[in-house]
Amino acid sequence: MSELPLRDRYLALIDEIVETTLKGKISSVDMVYQMLLKGITSGTGEVFELALSDRLDAIQSQVDSEKDELKKAKATRSLRAIKTIQSQWQRWQEQNKTTEAIASAVKEITTADADERLAIFLRVTDPNQKNPLNLSQLQQLSKSLQQFAQADSDLQQFSEGITRGLSCWQRLQDNLISWMYEQNQGLGFGGVPGERGPWASWAKQVNSELPQRLFRTLAMEESVISFAEQQRGVTLRDWVEMAITLQYLQRGLINWFDQQAYDVKAGPKLSISTFLTFAVIWSQLASGFRSIGTVYSDACSQIMLQILRTFAQRPYFPFYGGIFASFSGTYLRDALDYLDEPLQQVEGTQEKARILTLLGYSQRALGQYQRALDFHQEALEIARSAGDRPCEIANLNHLSRTYVQEQDYAEAINYSQRALILSRQAGDRTGEANALVNLGYSEVMQAQELENIEPETYEAAINYLEQGLKLSEKLGDIQSKALCVSSLGIAYVVIGQHQAAIKYLEDGFKTAQVSGDLYLQGRNLACLAQAYYHLQNAEKTIYTGCLGMYLLEQIASSEWRQSAGLLTILQGQIGTEDFHNILQQHRPKIISIIGVDGYDHIPQLLAEYKQDI
Repeated sequence: MSELPLRDRYLALIDEIVETTLKGKISSVDMVYQMLLKGITSGTGEVFELALSDRLDAIQSQVDSEKDELKKAKATRSLRAIKTIQSQWQRWQEQNKTTEAIASAVKEITTADADERLAIFLRVTDPNQKNPLNLSQLQQLSKSLQQFAQADSDLQQFSEGITRGLSCWQRLQDNLISWMYEQNQGLGFGGVPGERGPWASWAKQVNSELPQRLFRTLAMEESVISFAEQQRGVTLRDWVEMAITLQYLQRGLINWFDQQAYDVKAGPKLSISTFLTFAVIWSQLASGFRSIGTVYSDACSQIMLQILRTFAQRPYFPFYGGIFASFSGTYLRDALDYLDEPLQQVEGTQEKARILTLLGYSQRALGQYQRALDFHQEALEIARSAGDRPCEIANLNHLSRTYVQEQDYAEAINYSQRALILSRQAGDRTGEANALVNLGYSEVMQAQELENIEPETYEAAINYLEQGLKLSEKLGDIQSKALCVSSLGIAYVVIGQHQAAIKYLEDGFKTAQVSGDLYLQGRNLACLAQAYYHLQNAEKTIYTGCLGMYLLEQIASSEWRQSAGLLTILQGQIGTEDFHNILQQHRPKIISIIGVDGYDHIPQLLAEYKQDI
């Protein structure tokens, strides 16, 4: 029977089971399952299913049309037997889903053109699949590819790359978060470049050249793009090993952070940081590999999108926080330029709407207001089509905030009102808190532009802001609270109540530190400097102004120049020597927040500002 074509062999197997059943030799359905287990070759399920379907149709037709009672009774018994085979076939499929998936993956990879194999490999190992491959199944895939490898060096490299990548991950797994405890390091990816922090720790634990060089590049905060551009001799084996190592490292960290139930603030915040950090690393690798060839570059972009897609489905996805809420290190400053390009290729999906929301917020922080509006408008349309209400409301809120930056206050009020109505209809309390803040903030800014000094105008607007603050506190929403207190502080600066402003802005800075939002931290400090300047407190103006200027410049926000301008005016008023002495007095406090390198960078920023004006 094994010499017959596969379809004929499966038809014969089905007929044999039916005949054995009719002879009364099948004592249980498990016997049918065992016969299927013995008779069906893994990876050929589709052929068996077609053969079974054909036999079922033929016998059903016979039952329906047969007039002879005896023949009809036999056909009916045969139909019952076929249906038993069908139920046990479904059981076989469930039991052999993994085997089938690996067989299917092997078939897809081995039969593809050489330049398409890497993309197919990443698609079949995508963690967003309904039944993603686990570690042992990936090892099984490696062994299966090895069987085809003798005639094809590419397949040999795939197999070895997978095995080496898994081995590399196993070495890292045992010391995944040991760096946090060994060096008394804070959670996250910050720290002084060099020997401290996660990347340096992981570089010491791996003995494979490419992952080790990448980790050292990240540890020193050197350019990932330049690193990739220098890998002209990289082999497929090396690339696959690096990809497996980096992907499992990211997933391992997120699994660990997600389980930190003892700290509701740290867990989600660190998971968000991990998703975004690794997405940007892949986007920068894609940019660097582009100079070598499109295959590696496209593959890096493919992994980046898989990460973002997984992230967009998480319950803690930050609708009201941006990329800067998590990133630290100068090597991430140009992230958005690289994240933007691959997303142009993605069809309209709920995940894309959420990712665009994130990018829009971050573009606003950079001062790229038109680009932010474009991101949010596109996200709004996709979210509406996908029925993603929280995302739709978030983008209405972000549009309001961005139109304030564009000084189009009528549009800002319009979008905040729409967000408020929709959030109340949908019961989205976080959206409502943000809408109240945006409405109050927009009305304060509009009243200032119209030079409306009527107290009632500001009272009504500030009432909205206070409602938003109360709601965010009730919800325990740190990110929204940070925005609320910051907005209240700015509103009081605008109306000239500087002492009241300071209370809110200091609270806003502390809350933004907890939420990890660098943009809001910088913005609060910059506004504090304005308030202290109006109160003629030179010391605190210099301290808050320098910190705010540095943090905003670090995330490439154009708003750092406003603080630099204020500090330059103050320096002219009190003299360079006094200015320097005050800065020196605050050195320990400044270093505790931005480090020695940050402190040393402050005079350079002021000099750069003076040079540009």
